[in-house]
Amino acid sequence: MQYDPIKRILGDVFNQTPFLRRIFYHLLDLLLLRAWHVHKELKAWAVTRKEKEQYILDAGSGFGQYTYFLTSMSNKWSVLAVDVKEEQVSDSNRFFRAIDRQNVVFRIADLVQFRQPNSFDLVLSVDVMEHIEEDVQVFKNIHASLRSGGMLIISTPSDQGGSDVHSGDESSFIEEHVRDGYGIQEIHGKLQRAGFRRVEARYSYGKPGQVSWRLSMKYPLQMLGVSKIFFLLLPFYYLVTFPVCLLLNWMDVNGNHASGTGLIVKAWK
Repeated sequence: MQYDPIKRILGDVFNQTPFLRRIFYHLLDLLLLRAWHVHKELKAWAVTRKEKEQYILDAGSGFGQYTYFLTSMSNKWSVLAVDVKEEQVSDSNRFFRAIDRQNVVFRIADLVQFRQPNSFDLVLSVDVMEHIEEDVQVFKNIHASLRSGGMLIISTPSDQGGSDVHSGDESSFIEEHVRDGYGIQEIHGKLQRAGFRRVEARYSYGKPGQVSWRLSMKYPLQMLGVSKIFFLLLPFYYLVTFPVCLLLNWMDVNGNHASGTGLIVKAWK
């Protein structure tokens, strides 16, 4: 399935007013399990930093929902959000100007080439690396762009069924992925090769999360891929599945998983 056309449809719907875009962000935060895991890591990182100036790179910002979350946490932080898609960068700049967020700017940039030495205290990369073939080069660029002691947080599919791939003859549910997922040792080794001194990784999307992902994302996306008319049915679908997904997400983010289809990775310079 191609994800980009569906994202364009969602953008057309929710970009009409700043109010609708805020609603969209809140819906993503509730429905997307990866947002639960990423928010958990960001809150832990922020404990001693909310009153300090911090410089943050949102590396592959997409719709801008994580930049919105970060800039909501502290007005002392400055965020540079970059993405290769000009349309999403333009939409995000308009939205953040409309809500008068002065501590953020969105720019078009290719992470394979982007490097801003010794500039950032935190780099966030959410569901980006599975789209980039030259991943080690990106890790090297991020390492160079971090300040000493700075941290990188990554959310990405794992090789334990990430991208809904469970055997060698299956293909990724999302066609834009260039890899189905990372093994823990694989991404650990690549980050060390890029220069990171310490790496930690844990599984996300354990059994509760996998059920939640199918209910909240896979099945609705499949329906939308068939016809736009399913937009009319989505409110009724989520009326039934939403409470179940919330419970499953809570179980996943508060559990420890021996395996999972997602990875949360942290690396320090």
